Amino acid sequence: MQIKTRTPLLQFQNPPKKLTDSLSAAVFVGDDLWVTSDETTSVERLSTDDGLTFQHHKSFSLKSLINLPADGTQFDQEIDIEGLDFRDSHLWLIGSHSIKRKKVERTDKGTDAKLIEKLGTIEKEGNRFVLARIPLIKNSQTGERELVSEDPPGPNPILKASRLVGDTTSDALSDAIRTAEKDEKLKYLSIYLDIPGKDNGLDVEGLAVAGEKVFVGLRGPVLRGWAVVLELSVDTSDSSQLILKEFESKRSYRKHFLDLDGLGVRELSLHGSDLLVLAGPTMVLDGPTILYRWKDALKTSGESVVRGNQLTVEMEIPFRQGADHAEGIAIVPDAGPPSQVLVVYDSPGDERKKGVVDAVRADVFLLTNH
Repeated sequence: MQIKTRTPLLQFQNPPKKLTDSLSAAVFVGDDLWVTSDETTSVERLSTDDGLTFQHHKSFSLKSLINLPADGTQFDQEIDIEGLDFRDSHLWLIGSHSIKRKKVERTDKGTDAKLIEKLGTIEKEGNRFVLARIPLIKNSQTGERELVSEDPPGPNPILKASRLVGDTTSDALSDAIRTAEKDEKLKYLSIYLDIPGKDNGLDVEGLAVAGEKVFVGLRGPVLRGWAVVLELSVDTSDSSQLILKEFESKRSYRKHFLDLDGLGVRELSLHGSDLLVLAGPTMVLDGPTILYRWKDALKTSGESVVRGNQLTVEMEIPFRQGADHAEGIAIVPDAGPPSQVLVVYDSPGDERKKGVVDAVRADVFLLTNH
């Protein structure tokens, strides 16, 4: 497809209140751009007629498509979606899997005692423990791609929405991490499961799917400067649920440690056999956002320490203090050469929303270092 501007406009129709300020993931499926926010329980579809503006917005509520663990309870919060990908007629998504500490702003009013109490409050209930895939099919009448719970509808669907088994406090992935290190002398991730994500606790941000291989990027923890990407092998043969398969180590995941100069993973995207890694500050820090290329990531056959010429810097993405936090990347289909990547932002600066309503500007960059 042809995007004719470096700053395409994403135009929504009656979006959820925080959507344009909190975009967290993006992926192209054909000419459709799918985006989501870490503040909602929906996924948004956009398309462009002129290569300048993505519009024709349609929102898909995930509550009608998958079983959200906190649906209908007092903890029915956002999923905190931090990764999207598309493979084999399904849209994949992942929540942060993190617990959160109550936020105290500099401008909060109240006594010091009340604010200190608030800062000591940790929550672990909600919809954040989700790894799911949802059928994405073309409507036979309109020709538009739509998310559905099953296809065809009826007693014997060929495609069916499914997710890892889980509840409001954990799922099969977090349970596997806790179990794997329970009796081990070496500790990597399990001790971070009970630490809030913004305190360098476990915090998923990034998803890339290639067949049974599923890569999950972690914003935190960063271990002595090393970022972490988990590799899963997901069995999709049971249409009712996703199942983690064990590797030769008898564990349900492999660990890859990446030298990202102390940054954490903010997003992942496959590009051929390589993995593009969007790296940014962990916790609540502002700082540089850098796009790395992990060469031949798909060819890995075991756990690894990724450094040196295995990692190259594609580009440094501009950021501003307190604004323009790059969160989602999507390879533009059939563009180039050179290839193009679209970037969406959390906390976009005012210039990205200037003169528009219910809209925000993304960026498009060229990929030249491959």
